[in-house]
Amino acid sequence: MSTQAVEIQVLGRKLKVNCPIGQEDALRAAATDFDQRLKDMSARSNVSVEQLLIFTGLNISNELHLERQQHNRNAELISNKINSLEENLDKVLQYQPKR
Repeated sequence: MSTQAVEIQVLGRKLKVNCPIGQEDALRAAATDFDQRLKDMSARSNVSVEQLLIFTGLNISNELHLERQQHNRNAELISNKINSLEENLDKVLQYQPKR
């Protein structure tokens, strides 16, 4: 997979990051979101940069964990509905006259 160096800015620091070609906009958006979260956390608390990064990373990890749980619940619900539809179709088709 080909990559390209993309410049982002986090906490006022410019960084060059290798990124898969075609994902540059997504990387920039993620960096902007991360930077804003860091700024918001910094405004609410007086902690070191290291703690700021750790707390922000934990918050993002927690959000991701919750989203994955919700995704898994939704996938299970969809799978159950599909199985139910298949069962109902099988029942209906059993009573159809053969042609």
